Amino acid sequence: MTLRIAFQMDPMETVDIDADTTFALAEVAMARGMTLFEYGPEHLAYNEGRIEAYARPMIVRRERGNHVSFEPRRKIDLETDIDVVWMRQDPPFDMAYITAAHLLERLKGKTLVVNDPEWVRSCPEKILPLDYPELMPETLITRSREAIDDFRQKHGDIILKPLFGNGGEGVFLLKSDDSNYSSLLEMFFARSREPIIAQAFLKDVSKGDKRIIIIDGVAVGAINRVPQKGETRSNMHVGGQAVPTELTETDMKICDAIGPMLKARGQILVGIDVIGDKMTEINITSPTGVQELKRFSGVDAAALSWDAIEAKLG
Repeated sequence: MTLRIAFQMDPMETVDIDADTTFALAEVAMARGMTLFEYGPEHLAYNEGRIEAYARPMIVRRERGNHVSFEPRRKIDLETDIDVVWMRQDPPFDMAYITAAHLLERLKGKTLVVNDPEWVRSCPEKILPLDYPELMPETLITRSREAIDDFRQKHGDIILKPLFGNGGEGVFLLKSDDSNYSSLLEMFFARSREPIIAQAFLKDVSKGDKRIIIIDGVAVGAINRVPQKGETRSNMHVGGQAVPTELTETDMKICDAIGPMLKARGQILVGIDVIGDKMTEINITSPTGVQELKRFSGVDAAALSWDAIEAKLG
């Protein structure tokens, strides 16, 4: 298909072409003859009934130091000038993110937005798994010190993290005898009015945190992210090492359980996180791991994503 694509993203010139999933999506689109535009959420506008963006026509190439070229930024109408919008800016999942999703949601039935912004807005990545408690570690979401005290007393070692954080930022392992407990809670409560999430510590994290890529409801492959020595966080943003892995029977049961929901909600490209036999997150904002999966297994999740989009567009 000859499609016109707009990527709503962090600036393309700043990405790592060997790791960035949005670059991989753009690269496949270029190879298929699509026309590409790039803009940031700050360039999105509701203007007298129209959803517009001040976007840069873009050409990408796998050439380090010269991976993208732009034409001058210009105003485009996302309903009439564009066939597909990819919502790919990184979190945090804050009011700016939610507002952008609200605006893009107004394109429904006119321009295909991937992933569907209505459900991106309504399904924060650490809250969506609550629909599947049997698949999760024991979890608490609250601002109540008393509730966290009780949860910690019950489970001993726990993980504390921001409810709307990303990339491993602000994730702490609290041992049952950790003297920093009160100070950490004070820090969390001072930085925002949001609840925090506590989960029972999964010792299997030392073996890695598996990122499973799901395309239009179907698991296509996985990578494992192994934490550095002395670290509990395995996110690649904080030094976790990506290594090859395979999908297990337990992984497939998890994916089979959530796949129909993701497909029904228009979530084309999803990355879920699994530690041992427990799912910890369902990443639908801007999941990563696509390039690593292709290097390790040959599975091109970027191409499969475009196949799913082209099938939706007929």
